[in-house]
Amino acid sequence: MEKKNSAVFAGIIFVLMVVLIGIVSAGGAFSFEGTFWALVPPLVAIVLALITKEAYSSLFVGVVLGALMASGVSFTGTLNFITVEGLSDAVAGNAGILIFLVILGTIVAIINKSGASRAFGDWASKNIKTKVGAALATFVLGVLIFIDDYFNCLTVGSVMAPITDSKKISRAKLAYLIDATAAPVCMIAPISSWAAAVSGCVTSEKYSGIELFVRAIPYNFYSILTFVFIITITLLKFDYGKMKKFEERAESTGDLGILSLSEDEEYTLKHDGPIESPKGKLIDLIIPVVILIILCVWGLLFNGFSAIEEGGIIEAFSSTDAYVGLPWGSILALVIIVIYMVARKVMTFHEAMECIPKGFCAMVPAITILTLATALKNMTNLLGAKDFVGNAMAGAQGLQWALPAIVFIVACLVSFATGTSWGTFGILIPIVSAIFPETSSLFFVGISACLAGAVCGDHCSPISDTTIMSSAGAHCNHINHVETQLPYAISVAAISFVCYIFTGLFAMIGITWLSLPIGVALTIAFLFCMKKISQKA
Repeated sequence: MEKKNSAVFAGIIFVLMVVLIGIVSAGGAFSFEGTFWALVPPLVAIVLALITKEAYSSLFVGVVLGALMASGVSFTGTLNFITVEGLSDAVAGNAGILIFLVILGTIVAIINKSGASRAFGDWASKNIKTKVGAALATFVLGVLIFIDDYFNCLTVGSVMAPITDSKKISRAKLAYLIDATAAPVCMIAPISSWAAAVSGCVTSEKYSGIELFVRAIPYNFYSILTFVFIITITLLKFDYGKMKKFEERAESTGDLGILSLSEDEEYTLKHDGPIESPKGKLIDLIIPVVILIILCVWGLLFNGFSAIEEGGIIEAFSSTDAYVGLPWGSILALVIIVIYMVARKVMTFHEAMECIPKGFCAMVPAITILTLATALKNMTNLLGAKDFVGNAMAGAQGLQWALPAIVFIVACLVSFATGTSWGTFGILIPIVSAIFPETSSLFFVGISACLAGAVCGDHCSPISDTTIMSSAGAHCNHINHVETQLPYAISVAAISFVCYIFTGLFAMIGITWLSLPIGVALTIAFLFCMKKISQKA
């Protein structure tokens, strides 16, 4: 606690120094707009995040500092910028995605309450015969639940634990499989809360948010190579690092490393029984997910086609407004899912309505981070950060090839320290967008490097919501989960870094597409080498 207080104090002192220097430099007449000072608010947010390991206050301090500078250090002007151009505009601009998040949380709560997760576990235990099959089934389920990482973590662990237990897969390995398919799959799924959040953080004159997100997917090396890593290491039937010890112990002794229940949990299970309905069946999991996906796709396409006079599906997706299309689809899905669950008699209407506040509570952290990150983006836009960075980078064309790799590392560090992907790309995307002109072949690569780094740091961070929820979903000791998955995550991160170096070099001759096949080959070759080393050891 003492160390944490010291870190917070150091952060506050740093902010005060920046403000004082700014006031002195301004002298009451200097304009911050379009100068280096325009970058100070997001940079302060990054430094504070690294010092305090806390995203909310760091983002808010960045917003306050940006408002101070935009208002010319005026008290009333600062309050106006914070409340109107900052937070109010952020909430108004993100209203659609906030609705989508709350509805997602509600649907997750309804599916868990229905007992559908338990039913899927019962089905899988009868149809999955091998350890490899159990691991791959966990991976596939994680990939299929791509709408939201919270949705993923809240479902995969409870569904797959009985199957992985029966095949002697340790809970540490289960937690890794959950974590490695939560944020990474959401970051490359155009129909997800993450896609909408990223779209909200990007201001582009040439591309819509969804179009930019889709075009950046092939360069999101960390997410894609994580999937290659999981499949390969599963098929090769080996592990390394601390994960190897947990898997060997599970196989030889049957000790899966299951976190023991607390006295309160044991009392609840003994006296209150399971919280989910005993009537739920496998179909009660499949149908809601399919309904949600189909209607969200419909919402995006319908909105896109409404915005264009002519064109096909690609043009519709490029022109759609995710902040309208996703709420449309999710609202309709929620209504149909509630009707379906009540008609099936797996829950009452009253029980379904009780899931609404639970869904809202589950999404409060995501809503808060998105609002603050958007407010910070608004401040940097007001200060003309994009213009300054664009002009500054014009004379550094010789370093363009290395910038994607640098952006990836910076995003990794910030996300690791703060434990949030959304806060990280909320801070960095405005800067990255300014570094890479929209006409550059590295524009999409730079955005992807930021997103991939944010996911990587979040994946590694012990204070990440997704990491904590993965441990809870697998009922695994949290420190065991962090220690066992860290070597795997760092391995993929190192290969991704190399891929961004290659991409920067390949951009000079127009073959950036070649980086992904090279990354896949490097990942597979690395694991074959690690298997040989592991066997000798």
